[in-house]
Amino acid sequence: MENIGAFLGFWERGTKKRINFEETASRSVKRWASTTVFLSFFITLFIGSFLYWVNVSVFPGSLLREEIFASKSLEESLGECPEYFRWIHKDLEPWKHTGISREMLERAKAHAQFRLVIINGDAYVEKYKNAYQTRDVFTVWGILQLLRLYPGKVPDLELMFSCGDRPVVKKRDYEGANSTSPPPVFHYCGDQESLDIVFPDWTFWGWAETNIRPWNSILEDIKEGNKRTKWINRAPYAYWKGNPYVSIAREDLMKCNVTDKYQWKTRLYVQDWHKEKKQGYKKSKLADQCTHRYKIYVEGQAWSVSEKYILACDSMTLLIEPKYYDFYSRSLVPLQHYWPVRTARKCRDIKFAVEWGNTHTRQARAIGRAGSRYMQEKLKMKYVYDYMFHLLIEYAKLLKFEPRIPNEGKKVCAQKLASSQNGLGKRFMVESMVNSSSEALPCTMPSPFEPLSLEAFFENNEMIKRQVEMWEKDFWESLKFG
Repeated sequence: MENIGAFLGFWERGTKKRINFEETASRSVKRWASTTVFLSFFITLFIGSFLYWVNVSVFPGSLLREEIFASKSLEESLGECPEYFRWIHKDLEPWKHTGISREMLERAKAHAQFRLVIINGDAYVEKYKNAYQTRDVFTVWGILQLLRLYPGKVPDLELMFSCGDRPVVKKRDYEGANSTSPPPVFHYCGDQESLDIVFPDWTFWGWAETNIRPWNSILEDIKEGNKRTKWINRAPYAYWKGNPYVSIAREDLMKCNVTDKYQWKTRLYVQDWHKEKKQGYKKSKLADQCTHRYKIYVEGQAWSVSEKYILACDSMTLLIEPKYYDFYSRSLVPLQHYWPVRTARKCRDIKFAVEWGNTHTRQARAIGRAGSRYMQEKLKMKYVYDYMFHLLIEYAKLLKFEPRIPNEGKKVCAQKLASSQNGLGKRFMVESMVNSSSEALPCTMPSPFEPLSLEAFFENNEMIKRQVEMWEKDFWESLKFG
């Protein structure tokens, strides 16, 4: 009941403080708002009871109690992996009953940039296509670091890896009574229409082409950046900076910028990476971009690696309804880790989120800190490596053939790969190199989702989003009749 009480207080305070909504609205709007509060009680009671049953905390008391941030998580104290590791079972589910044959793997070759083989702890790579920039090189580098961290513990295996933006294995191509089993393809992201096996992206070991340091390092930089400007002293606007020309969603977001006619409470900037490189990356340091109370996440051509940097900033993340997911983001919860924004109504949703946050500063700050805490604790490199480890372990169990070194396969090792790079590429490899094996064991892999539990998780997330929409409707109605 503590969670329910916290949420009801959360709503009640919001009703009293919302920019004097009730003071300016007509009587009919007041009656509507009262009905909304009445209904919200029963909706919230249902949510709280149901979440207690499935052991999912959506509106935790910790949202309003900052002291909880000083304690260690339950998973860490028990040596258990974070909840998002459960998605490993879900991603491998298409091959649960059939296993993975040599024929299936070879069909995956058409989608892959490279084949990776691990035999007796050594890695071999056969390259098929050029990847964009150095995605393939740094992905292989990350796997080599895993082998150094847990020497002799990664089983023999053979896999295909796609380094593109969008998922490549479509569900619709493998549905029906006469369909074949899908080819197993590792990739950086997935969506509801694909069967790609989601794996950590290359930027965890650095993105040389944009001067973004390895995750361990940039996470510390952002943490220091968070200290420089306290949340309450940050600019009370929603901030985004990036390349808007890679997707319609980003181009559309730029329409939400400040104009003489509209004030959407945003500060949106174009990042010209070619110009930035010439100027020595002086205006693109991520640790210097934690200066606004709210930061916007919007997808690019597919998912964007920027999500983790935005969430780490202590600002309340305004997450524009994503189509794609990476390996950790499926377990993020609206109003706990981020504020949901609809794609079709992004400008209005962003304005409301900022107005709400500026009149509910304690709650908005708590959401921002919870998202940042998630990045700092649940996505530290130890868990990134452990996710890779458990994914490869479970994948190897499905193989129905003996892995073998391909004719064109080349053995790769960390020292030679690092020495083959120049400039920032070499610097980031040296910076992210694992120099000794882990004394600690990998975290304990959680069990698969129960179907009802997973269904409840999705339903509860949708109910939370609908609640936010109700608040926003009340907001705009209040202005309309004010």
